[in-house]
Amino acid sequence: MAYGLLKGKRGIISGALDENSIAWQVALKAKEEGAIFTLTNAPIAMRMGAINNLAEQCDAQIIPADATSVEDIENLFSKSTEILGGKIDFVLHSIGMSLNVRKNKEYGDLNYEWMQKGLDISAISLHKFLQVAEKQDALNEWASVVALSYIAAQRTYSFYGDMAEAKAMLESIARSYGYRYGKAKNVRVNTISQSPTVTKAGSGIEGFDAFYEFAQKMSPLGNAKAEDCANYAISMFSDLTRYVTMQNLYHDGGYSATGISEDLVQMIQQQNQ
Repeated sequence: MAYGLLKGKRGIISGALDENSIAWQVALKAKEEGAIFTLTNAPIAMRMGAINNLAEQCDAQIIPADATSVEDIENLFSKSTEILGGKIDFVLHSIGMSLNVRKNKEYGDLNYEWMQKGLDISAISLHKFLQVAEKQDALNEWASVVALSYIAAQRTYSFYGDMAEAKAMLESIARSYGYRYGKAKNVRVNTISQSPTVTKAGSGIEGFDAFYEFAQKMSPLGNAKAEDCANYAISMFSDLTRYVTMQNLYHDGGYSATGISEDLVQMIQQQNQ
């Protein structure tokens, strides 16, 4: 059911790869709620995904952009305002990659060049988005920027490697730039810390299936699906959340607030019998 929450709003949505990705679901929901927007992803990711199909469904234009390139991001914002006919009201930053995790490098044996690249792609890119937007004055007053994070920014998960550092930096940038942009133009900047989600990026992590089951048993509401995360993002883009900024918002079925669940206790007891 649509509520018209984004009627008349313009946006930029990054990171849609396939129908399992959160960004893909955000785009569908944004369209349903009345928004117009552009889609963007790295050129290599666009060759891997089916973003053209999403663009057709949403009547959206695609603007390829390398998230580490300030020049590409400048083009993304300037073309988006031109195509959409005005300044931007919402931005989704759904960008993350670790070569060390992808290539199964142990945390004590990281390739530092890969780590720096991962930080640039996964976290510093958010600063570049915001800095370019500010310099171009591309965002409307009360615009909303949301970046996708994960609880490994706050807690240690052995399988998450140096992506944990990237997400911690991402959340810090959201706070720091959220203060600056809030003072300047009432722009809101937040991160959503989502449940483990069956996406191409998430399921590519070694041990993901076991952890997904663990989180499912830990969370009183179970793991939040990509579609539900999209609903949450839409609410953050809307005028209903105008005074929420600089926050890391957990969208994880209660996982982040649970010490141990009854399901896990029962499972351990059964194993020990």
